[in-house]
Amino acid sequence: MTTTGSGSTYDPPADPAASAAAAAVEQTPPRTDRRVALVTGASSGIGAATARRFGGWHLLLSGRDRRRLEETASGTSAVLLPADLAAPDGAKMLAEAALRETGRIDLLVAGAGIGWAGPFLTMPHTDIDRVLFLDLNATLHLVREVLPAMVAAGGGRVVLVGSVAGAVGVREEAVYSAAKAGLAAFAEALRQELRGTGVGVTLVVPGPVETAFFARRGRPYHRSHPRPTSPGRVAAAVWDAVGEARDDTYVPSWLTLPSRVRALTPRLYRRLLHRFG
Repeated sequence: MTTTGSGSTYDPPADPAASAAAAAVEQTPPRTDRRVALVTGASSGIGAATARRFGGWHLLLSGRDRRRLEETASGTSAVLLPADLAAPDGAKMLAEAALRETGRIDLLVAGAGIGWAGPFLTMPHTDIDRVLFLDLNATLHLVREVLPAMVAAGGGRVVLVGSVAGAVGVREEAVYSAAKAGLAAFAEALRQELRGTGVGVTLVVPGPVETAFFARRGRPYHRSHPRPTSPGRVAAAVWDAVGEARDDTYVPSWLTLPSRVRALTPRLYRRLLHRFG
């Protein structure tokens, strides 16, 4: 600020170059030498267990429940990005917030999802839309938002959390099965499109998992087989799959058998399915 002879003051014009430099500094994400992982569904279940497994990474954790996200992040330096992926622009807003935070994403673990159990004939149309949107549409939109930065960086990995229901179809979980089957087909197609870019796609296919998922879908898990596995076991499988750049991983591994039987002898498969469910 400069004083004139009359005692008044004026501000000299700002230096455009200096202003642009200052703006660039403000917009540049903080540098991190650790690899960056964005984990959705991190407030509970598989997402929370996976976040803990990747605790040595620079973690960006997303979910709808901030309090539970804080519990997941306890003891880490994770950044919390609460988001509702069921909202129309939820995926876009989350991806933008994540990239603003770190400038890059090396790993996306898409773990957010919901279920619904009961006869398809009684399923409300609103619930059909909810399951399809969150389990399939929102995941595709989030991947679409994150991929350009990965491809530009020449590396990265997308991990999609599917389900054995998407591989074989489970009665009274028709829409959930359809959504997870769509996710499996998407993973296969996208993997082919990304050849040569340095970006990989992993589909994780767990059986039933000991989480609150079954209570939230409206019906507890009642089958004797397969027995539910722990979220930690699935998280360990995600860790191994990322480290070994695997395309697919089943948890437990014997779950590859039903889909093989279905592909080779569909009639036998259906007889077994009718008998054992």
